Amino acid sequence: MNLLSVNDKEGTYPPSFYASNITAIADCDAVQGDLNCDVCVIGGGFTGLSTALHLAQKGYSVRLLEAQRIGFGASGRNGGQVGQGQRVDQDELEDMFGEDRARALWEIGMQAVECVRDLSQSDLVHADFHPGIAHADHRARYVPHSRDYVEKMNTKYGYEHISFLDKQEMQELVQSQAYHGGSFDTRSGHIDPLQFALGLARMAQKAGVKLHENSHVRSIQHGPTAVVKTDAARISAKYVVMACNGYIGNLDADVTRRVMPINNYIVATEPLSDADRAKVLAKNIAVADTKFVVNYFRFSDDNRMLFGGTESYSYKFPKDIAAQVRKPMTDIFPQLQDAKIDYAWGGTLGITMNRLPHYARYGAGNVLSMSGFSGQGVALGTLSGQIAAEAIAGQAERFDIMSQIPSPKFPGGTLMRQPLLILAMLWFSMRDKL
Repeated sequence: MNLLSVNDKEGTYPPSFYASNITAIADCDAVQGDLNCDVCVIGGGFTGLSTALHLAQKGYSVRLLEAQRIGFGASGRNGGQVGQGQRVDQDELEDMFGEDRARALWEIGMQAVECVRDLSQSDLVHADFHPGIAHADHRARYVPHSRDYVEKMNTKYGYEHISFLDKQEMQELVQSQAYHGGSFDTRSGHIDPLQFALGLARMAQKAGVKLHENSHVRSIQHGPTAVVKTDAARISAKYVVMACNGYIGNLDADVTRRVMPINNYIVATEPLSDADRAKVLAKNIAVADTKFVVNYFRFSDDNRMLFGGTESYSYKFPKDIAAQVRKPMTDIFPQLQDAKIDYAWGGTLGITMNRLPHYARYGAGNVLSMSGFSGQGVALGTLSGQIAAEAIAGQAERFDIMSQIPSPKFPGGTLMRQPLLILAMLWFSMRDKL
C-alpha cells in the first residue's frame, strides 16, 4: 500500500487547519534529467529540510527530493509539540543504557528543542515558538512518579525548568477533571509545524539548496557514488540522506523492518473567544497526557483548540475523523461539547519498537537514514538534520551516539507486524480505560 497516496490526493496538502493559510514554496519543480550533487536528500519534512539547510550552510551542493509537497507528511500535520529529551524518559533510558549514555541522550534531546527555538527566530520562518508543555497524569497512581521524576530532573540532571503539579495546580492550568497532577516544563513548547517546515524550506533555498516536489524516489543504487532514481531523473551523489520516516515504503528494506507507519488524527475547532479559551487552558501552553495512545492539545494563534489523539487499525483514515476525535476531546473538556469543528485530518508517523529514533548508515557508509521519532519528531527530527550534516562533514560524534541505540526489528516481518501492532494497541487501549 502506497501511504503517499492512499489517504491523500497527489500533489495536494491534506485538509488541515495548518494548510488552510500557507503560501507554498516557489521554484520546487519536479526533478528531471541526469544530475550530480554532493548530497541528495530524500524527504521534504523536518529532517530532510534541516539536513539540506545545514549542509548548504557548510558549502555542499544539495538537492532535496519530496514525493509530494514540502511538509506534506507528518512534519506538516502533527500537534506542534516541541518536547525535551527522548520519547522515553530518563528512568527508562538509565535502565536500558546506564547513566552515562542516558545523560548523553538527554543532552541531545535538550539540544533538539534549542535547535527548533533558534531556527524559529529567522525572519523566513513565519511561526512563533510558544514556551510551556504540561504532562498530565490521567490516573492518580501516576502522580507519585511524576513528583519523584521532577525532583530527579531538578537535582540529578540540573534541569530546573520542570516543576511538579498537584491535582489542584494541574486543574488550575488545565480546566478538566480528567487529570490528577503531573508536571510543567517551561523550556519545552509548541509551534505551527507546517509553517515551521516551510520556513526551513525558505532558509534552505536561500542557502542554495535545490528543492524538488512531486519527485518520488523509486530506488537507490549503492556505491562510492550513490545513484538516486525517480521516474524522470537520475541523480549521482557522494552522499544520500533518507529522511522518509513513516513514508519510507519499500525504499530500504532494513529501515522498513525497524520503522513502522501508524496513523494519528487531529481536529481544529472554530475560533473561541478569549473567555471561552480561558475556561479550557489558563495559559498558552501545550498538553500531553499519560495514556498509551496519547491525547495532546493546545490552542492555535487564532484561538482554535487543536486536539489530537485516537488510533486506527488500518492504514486508511476513518471516514469521519471529526467524530472519532471529538469523543476524547469532549470527555476531557465537556465545555467544548458545542464547539464546531472546522478541520479534521489524519497523518502517518513512524514509530520504532523501543520508541527511540533509528539512525543508520548503509551502502558504502555514504547513505544515512534517520527516522522513527515516535511522536517526538518536531524537535528530534529537526536536530537530526543538523546531526546528519555534521556526520557528512566528518564530525560524527552525535550521529554515533544515536546510531548506537539498539533498533529492534518488528516481529512478524512486513506481513504480520501490523496485525501484531493492532493486538498490542488494543491491549494498551484497554489498559488506558481500566
